[in-house]
Amino acid sequence: MKSKILIILLFFSLSFYAQEKFYTKSGTIIFESSVASFEEVKATNNKVTAIFKPETGDIAALALVKAFRFKIALMEEHFNENYAESDKYPKAKFSGKIENFNTEDLNKNERVWIKGKLTFHGVTKEIRIPANISKKNNSILVSSSFSIKPEDFGIKIPKIVRKKIAKRVDVKLNFELNKK
Repeated sequence: MKSKILIILLFFSLSFYAQEKFYTKSGTIIFESSVASFEEVKATNNKVTAIFKPETGDIAALALVKAFRFKIALMEEHFNENYAESDKYPKAKFSGKIENFNTEDLNKNERVWIKGKLTFHGVTKEIRIPANISKKNNSILVSSSFSIKPEDFGIKIPKIVRKKIAKRVDVKLNFELNKK
């Protein structure tokens, strides 16, 4: 009897560890908050870490705020010091789940909805974003475009530059995740 219980426990523990995880350390997030007739306000971070569990639909991402690169060094400096306060809040995080996810969706390049929590500038907000997800060879591709408001994350735009920065920040992400 004890050996049967041990075999069952061993089977379940192995199946727990057998869950596939897909991972990247080179995901991309681009954000833009440009206004026509003014200097482009756009930054790219190509060092985003993300993990995806197809069995559960769970997805998470972590970006170091100082890894966002602007065309203009002074703009990058202002972003890190005055807006993102990246010394105080060094990471942006997302943790969520693809709604009604089925692994068969990976073969269809389906548009899905991801619901989760985004933390930026020390503020965590529940968000729901559209995304495309598909499988290509042995990789899983995830892409999304959505908008957020700086004030939702406690970021105040000074009056002097308010007309030069859009009220909404457009965010695009692209992850190519490989089996871990």
